[in-house]
Amino acid sequence: MKLAARRALEVSSGGRGVRPAISLKGPIVQVALIGAASGLLFWLVWLYGNGLRDARYLDGWVLAAGMCLQIYFHVAVRSARLSPKALLRWRTVHILAGYAVIAAFLSHTTFSLPDTGLEWALWGGFAGVALSGVFGTYLAWSLKSKHGIDAGFSFERIPVRRDELAREAHAAVTRIDAPADHLALPATPYDAWILDLYAHHLRDFFQGPSHFAAHLIGSQRAVKRLTDEIDTLSRFVDPERQEKLAALKELVSEKDRLDFARVYLGMTKGWLLVHVPLTYGLIVLSVLHVFVVYAYSSEAW
Repeated sequence: MKLAARRALEVSSGGRGVRPAISLKGPIVQVALIGAASGLLFWLVWLYGNGLRDARYLDGWVLAAGMCLQIYFHVAVRSARLSPKALLRWRTVHILAGYAVIAAFLSHTTFSLPDTGLEWALWGGFAGVALSGVFGTYLAWSLKSKHGIDAGFSFERIPVRRDELAREAHAAVTRIDAPADHLALPATPYDAWILDLYAHHLRDFFQGPSHFAAHLIGSQRAVKRLTDEIDTLSRFVDPERQEKLAALKELVSEKDRLDFARVYLGMTKGWLLVHVPLTYGLIVLSVLHVFVVYAYSSEAW
């Protein structure tokens, strides 16, 4: 059946096998693209310099074009004209172009430190933009790979969902399951054990944000201690209470993901307050730099 389906696909595609499309999302592809773009830039600058021309004008304008592309991304995001798929594609291009711009900056400065005050301001501004951009890339990767938080998840939604989880957890542990038979036998203390577990280990966890430091470094030890307590108790109760504990464990896992999202989405909001102003400030300094360079080159000063 699989062979027949593959042959049918080959026939429908004109005898050619269907090949998967190359995606820019793969880290190997992205690193290869950054390396290729950087190598091509250095080669063009070398050719331009060997032509007895000032290569700083070439890589300078390449650097300016890359920065304008980065600014366009910020403007497009603020205008909310991009669809979710287009936004993801542009974010990928924004990150790749950002690393290529770093190569253009290194070429433009010839891997040396600045001399004048304006050059130091430009150098410091670009370093701040580049470092904050790399940190933002790490935050985006953390959200996607570590806990699978949806990119459209709202930071403002977190307290609401946390309160819902707290109510669900409290309702689960306070529900007393009646015994299957109605004989006058002493009740097993299973529900009391679950209540004790909730009171000593889970109540504070559900009431507010937890494990900030653990989420900051990507550690799962704190939440694993809680789930281990649930798993340990589950071995000593009947099947009905095991189902209750399994549901409680799912609530703990979701609450942990919520705390992770709170830490990283909060850091993302704070990161934007640094990265975006630095970017616009660097653009202003770059325009001033271009004006000064051409003023001196034309001997206007």
